[in-house]
Amino acid sequence: MLDEKIIDEIKALTEEKRVLVKEPLSSHTTFKIGGNCDALVFVKSVNELKDVLSFLKKNEISYFVMGNGSNLLVSDNGYRGVIVSLMQMNEIEIFGNRMHVGAGAKNGQIAQAAKDNSLTGYEALAGIPGSIGGGIYMNAGAYNSEMKDVVEFVEVLDKDLNTLAISDENMKFKYRSSIAKEKGYIITGAILRFLPGNKDEISASMAEYAGKRKEKQPLEYPSAGSTFKRPEGNFAGKLIEEAGLRGFSVGGAQVSEKHCGFVINKQNATADDVNKLICEIQKRVKENSGVDLEKEVILLGEF
Repeated sequence: MLDEKIIDEIKALTEEKRVLVKEPLSSHTTFKIGGNCDALVFVKSVNELKDVLSFLKKNEISYFVMGNGSNLLVSDNGYRGVIVSLMQMNEIEIFGNRMHVGAGAKNGQIAQAAKDNSLTGYEALAGIPGSIGGGIYMNAGAYNSEMKDVVEFVEVLDKDLNTLAISDENMKFKYRSSIAKEKGYIITGAILRFLPGNKDEISASMAEYAGKRKEKQPLEYPSAGSTFKRPEGNFAGKLIEEAGLRGFSVGGAQVSEKHCGFVINKQNATADDVNKLICEIQKRVKENSGVDLEKEVILLGEF
């Protein structure tokens, strides 16, 4: 655990109200699972982020930078160190057909701002349950659209906390990956480009995608979205179903009966329940089809 002097020094770099001590991470992940971290710090600017990270590095304190927690499974024992949240770096500024967004801006907020300004291109991405920083980091996608389709420039901090601006062609976007993920960069913001559109048509398109999600995905339960990456030439959900795992449970965690590609927190699941279920799915799918399913969800803490 961190001593009070360290906590006080972190508070001096931000604001006292934006430093939460022994905070349960179940309140900050879409799985609604996770023990306490030593401290959770909300930063509001790139400079503040650099100050906090410099301090943590200098004092050899473990840290993890997170966005909306929509792709995280946090250990039941929590995380020994500091979680730095970018969710208050959520500014959205529009100029012409472009938009400057902070890493913490949620995809739904970006889609709404685009619609309000008659800008099209984000409709299919609106329902991705996360922030733009995490979305760009892993080149998130839905309904044949990906982040790479709208990104023009990405602002990052490299491992030495230098500020870089990377163009879309240099982001090395590929399926669920980018140069930021490959090199461990922290995304702080981005410039997105859109096309002019009709507000009513954009609204109708967003409603159509939202309806598809509600019909086909278990949105009524906490989850981290798709649990596994799509295997080349196949679908994780299909392979899981073919392995006879629809509705299969470990403790409070379950393979969704609605969509087998989702592991859900059905009833007060622990992180251990989810992790054991993921491992069992991987084992049985391998036995049944010979395919190695790769996790899309990130595990944080001790398992």
